[in-house]
Amino acid sequence: MRSITTLDLQYAHRFYGFKGEAQYLHGHTGVLTIEVEDSVESGVNMVFPCNEIQKTAWGVLKNFDHALILREDDPLLPAVLDVYEKQGIRNGAPQNQMKGPAFKTELATAYPDCRLVVTKETMTVEGMIKIVYDLLKDKLNIAKITFTSGVNAASAEFQTDNKIDRCPLCGIALDENGVCPKCGYRKADK
Repeated sequence: MRSITTLDLQYAHRFYGFKGEAQYLHGHTGVLTIEVEDSVESGVNMVFPCNEIQKTAWGVLKNFDHALILREDDPLLPAVLDVYEKQGIRNGAPQNQMKGPAFKTELATAYPDCRLVVTKETMTVEGMIKIVYDLLKDKLNIAKITFTSGVNAASAEFQTDNKIDRCPLCGIALDENGVCPKCGYRKADK
């Protein structure tokens, strides 16, 4: 069975190296749909609560919301960082309260303090799916991700091999100590 949740993202990026208007900075709104597959948890009669999928995903993906996303070799990147430095916001601004944890993967690096994500590849809907899957594959049993931005859309399906221990009372993932972060349920040692 599957649970499905969606997240809305607003971001700005450009297609560095493309001819025509795509080389200039564009603001976009994207809709990310994540489908999680798992067995139905008998205590709660659901696969995985959608609001918990959203919390798990949003914890990392909020770094993309209202962020500038540039490719690591984009010549605009040093200029942007220079402007951020001159404006005193390179290491963040007090009003920037909506940020996730910084991350660095093979595909992307998030600098949440200055609302910047640097990617290895040009930011396309397909690229976003790769990045999202890479960030969440160990946290959720992702069966499918769809990302739509403007008139562009892509989907990818994945094998769901994770064995995520979930709370029988509320269905969310137990932490590394076998404790439910939501209701406090503690898994009995066998």
